[in-house]
Amino acid sequence: MDRTIGPLVARVLLSAIFVWSGLGKLAAKAATIGYIESAGVPMPEIAYYLALLAELGLGGLLLIGLLTRWAALGLAFFSIVSAAMFHANFADQGQAINFMKNLAMAGGLLFAAMQGAGAISVDGIFGKRRAPLRR
Repeated sequence: MDRTIGPLVARVLLSAIFVWSGLGKLAAKAATIGYIESAGVPMPEIAYYLALLAELGLGGLLLIGLLTRWAALGLAFFSIVSAAMFHANFADQGQAINFMKNLAMAGGLLFAAMQGAGAISVDGIFGKRRAPLRR
């Protein structure tokens, strides 16, 4: 895949699950807060708003390629934390799969953080595009 289009496609695919999930949480606030509370998370309403900030805020930044490295790092952290908080029941195959899915997403997001937004991005348009991180 072309180095110009590839990062754009990757950002769209990586951000889609976060934006979609954030919109779902927004549409079902009470149910989402109830689910968060049932998982034993303290201050479920605050956790709800933090999840919205991560999924819609950071997911949106990743989608348009603005502050891409930071957005990707934040979403990687969010993915790992949410895996540990909501999907660590390995006796339930569905939860175990979701746990591994979150870890896989975190891996892709770390790669995006290292590679940057690419040319077709807000970062790229405003000259904030940097070379991939190197040693």
